Amino acid sequence: MENMPRLKEDYNSRIKPALVEEFGYKNVMQVPKLQKIVISKGVGDAIADKKLIDYAVDELTAITGQKPIVTISKKDIASFKLRKGMPIGVKVTLREQKMYEFLDRLVTASLPRVRDFKGVKANSFDGRGNYTLGITEQIIFPEINIDKVNKIGGMDITFVTSAKTDKEAKSLLHELGIPFKKN
Repeated sequence: MENMPRLKEDYNSRIKPALVEEFGYKNVMQVPKLQKIVISKGVGDAIADKKLIDYAVDELTAITGQKPIVTISKKDIASFKLRKGMPIGVKVTLREQKMYEFLDRLVTASLPRVRDFKGVKANSFDGRGNYTLGITEQIIFPEINIDKVNKIGGMDITFVTSAKTDKEAKSLLHELGIPFKKN
């Protein structure tokens, strides 16, 4: 296969054998792998200003290299002036090559740009081997031009793995380069 992402090569050559050794898998197919990365951004202010959704779409497209879908509200919430069917966020699902390239950029270029960065929380697992990382400012991504940002906003990045337990998933993500905080 031509042009395989650096992290995928690393996964196949170094990480798989390390996980087999750590957890004693009998079969290579049991080794957990990263299935997809979902990046979602809620745009609550879009209720008042529809253009904010377009800005969010442009930002996520720049960050991921893939056009996100607009998420819409499922029900009316009067106290938030929200109607069913209104656009309230954007999300993009990355798989295969784009997923590994995004993860590589996230770990090597974006996370180190976070102010006073000491690592990501190690307790944001869901019990089924998936990990969600919250980012408070989209400007940590080098792809974002700070002069064009109209509002600083955060996003959630969810790593979906095939791991059965959180311990296996944490081990996999740690090997892939996610810097967890030392407790």
